[in-house]
Amino acid sequence: MNTNQKSPSDSGANHPTGNSCNPLLGHATSHAATLIGLFAIVLWGFMAGLVRLVSESFGATLGSALVYTVGGVMLFIVRRPKPIREAPRKYLIAGGLMFIAYEASISLSIGLATTNAQSVEVSLVNYLWPTLLVLMTAAVSHKRGAVAKAIPGAVIATIGVAMAVGGESLDMQEAVHNIASNPLPYVLAFVGAFIWAIYATFTPSLSGGYDGTTIFFCCVAVVLWTIHFVSGDGLPDTAPGIGGYAALIACAASISGGYACWGYGMLHGSMETLAIGSYATPLFSTASSTLLLGVALGMPFWIGVVLVVAGSLINVWFARCR
Repeated sequence: MNTNQKSPSDSGANHPTGNSCNPLLGHATSHAATLIGLFAIVLWGFMAGLVRLVSESFGATLGSALVYTVGGVMLFIVRRPKPIREAPRKYLIAGGLMFIAYEASISLSIGLATTNAQSVEVSLVNYLWPTLLVLMTAAVSHKRGAVAKAIPGAVIATIGVAMAVGGESLDMQEAVHNIASNPLPYVLAFVGAFIWAIYATFTPSLSGGYDGTTIFFCCVAVVLWTIHFVSGDGLPDTAPGIGGYAALIACAASISGGYACWGYGMLHGSMETLAIGSYATPLFSTASSTLLLGVALGMPFWIGVVLVVAGSLINVWFARCR
């Protein structure tokens, strides 16, 4: 079966002028690419816990710089980019700046969380991006009532995310106190959520088919090394053990592999499907954190899973009806 075959109704999707009004048109060229993009969600699920372990071994800034350095090397080995002269300049500038800003803000926000409770809360703020992505995707689809139809599913799924990630440990009064005492990681996570939703929605139409993930990833490494040296954090007091280096390699593979899959899915798969599927990211993340950080899964997590699935199905149903 040829997954790239299009029906006659889709024949206008790749018209040179067809993308000018709708950034989503022309991307759903392969079901396989959509599946590859969805696999990024599985890989990203290990990110929060692994970043936390790396930060505990190497420190927040050094750990982040090392993760993106190792990840960049991995991407150059398995996904070497095309010559940079083939990339649209607008895509390189706008996409690169947003990618770098998002990655730097999220990595540092998790690393700057001083307790496991703050790590959970910061992750919860970051996980606003699937909701924002669904709403932005609906907005740029130019379909009548798309945003209004996306809101019910988005609200239900977001409540599910809050329950799944926060669980029984989420205390609003304590969360407010944590934000007041250490606001920087929360601010970084909140800004990052908006940036990533904008990046995922608009850069495919700017890319001209060029995937700059590897280049952007290496640029993030440079920025993080600069932040590390400017911060004066230096080296960790004690040399990390084998477990720290294992976490570093696993974290680099998880993050870089996730972005490689997501970048391919964005360019060649269904953006609406990827947006709705992204609700599963916090579920995988929370589940993996139970193994990596020793946090138990309670009934709120499973209730949250049900709500996320319900909200996603509502979005899928409305997307097909639009």
